[in-house]
Amino acid sequence: MSAKPRRTREDYERGLPDYHDPTGGFGGAPPAYSALTLRAVLAAFGLLASIAGVVIFLVVIWLPWASFAFGVVALICLVDLVWVLYRKARGEPG
Repeated sequence: MSAKPRRTREDYERGLPDYHDPTGGFGGAPPAYSALTLRAVLAAFGLLASIAGVVIFLVVIWLPWASFAFGVVALICLVDLVWVLYRKARGEPG
């Protein structure tokens, strides 16, 4: 069994093989792009807001369960941000 070759930045710029957009060209609509930059900004905002929530609920109000919930959300935002930045570094447009 042969391994798939690694995709390069040029592969993403040309477009991936076997990609089919059933609505492509309908009504003159341009092809859609992934909103990776928007997703990165939203993940960063969520991470900062969640960290602020952890601090407020733990230090100011002293609700450990709410602080734990914000910590879980912060961890999810961090993982999403790292994944999006990895995809952008590998050359995906968006």
